[in-house]
Amino acid sequence: MTPAHSLVRYDNPVLVSRTDAAAKNAAGGAGAGGAGGKAAGGAGAGPGGQDLKKLPGGPKKLPPVDDKGRAKSPTQTEDILNSILPPREWEETGQLWVQKVSSTPATRLDVINLQEQLDHMLQKRQARETGICPVRRELYSQCFDELIRQVTISCQERGLLLLRVRDEIRMSIAAYQTLYESSVAFGMRKALQAEQGKADMENKIKELEDEKRQLEQTVLELKAKCEAIEKRESERRAMEERKHAEEIAFLKKTNVQLKTQLEGILSPQKK
Repeated sequence: MTPAHSLVRYDNPVLVSRTDAAAKNAAGGAGAGGAGGKAAGGAGAGPGGQDLKKLPGGPKKLPPVDDKGRAKSPTQTEDILNSILPPREWEETGQLWVQKVSSTPATRLDVINLQEQLDHMLQKRQARETGICPVRRELYSQCFDELIRQVTISCQERGLLLLRVRDEIRMSIAAYQTLYESSVAFGMRKALQAEQGKADMENKIKELEDEKRQLEQTVLELKAKCEAIEKRESERRAMEERKHAEEIAFLKKTNVQLKTQLEGILSPQKK
């Protein structure tokens, strides 16, 4: 599969091997002997006779930086570039292609073209101007890699320092992304808990309202019962007071009669 277009400048792709069947036939030919061995060696070697196993398929250890007094060779610059920006590999119709990053120095026109390509790709891929946008992040990352390539060709030490800056930025972004994802997950959990708690609270509120209505009904019943008791007791008290008053009046009347009788009995004795 052919890799997508990148803002990083690469050399022309190089065909490393054709098909596995051709390599096996070339390596397994009994009569071909040395010719077969040469054919197999040619199929397994890259540009310049380089072995396929030694092709950089991923990031490798950066070579030590030379002293200031020593000149930088083109091979060393290419090695550093391949370490910073590993070559791209892909298979197409049974053929393995390798494309290394370009070691051609950049001119002022190349930088202007890079800026125009960045703006064009941002508009073409409809990248958002603000907020989190993976497309904008990818394009700016490619642009920064191309700037690192241009700087590394002219000054390897400056390019390696920019590489450290790029790795630090990527690490910080990855940490922020992890923190963002964890915060989103935490927010989702809290939202779900809130929804569940909301349902529980609604059920509890409904139960309390039912209990409130029952208590209000009980209060009304007790008030009616209390009023009935008060009315009955007031009637009984009035009846008792009336009865008590009648008894007092009767006793007073009896007292007066007894007193009169007593005076009537005592009066003849005095005479």
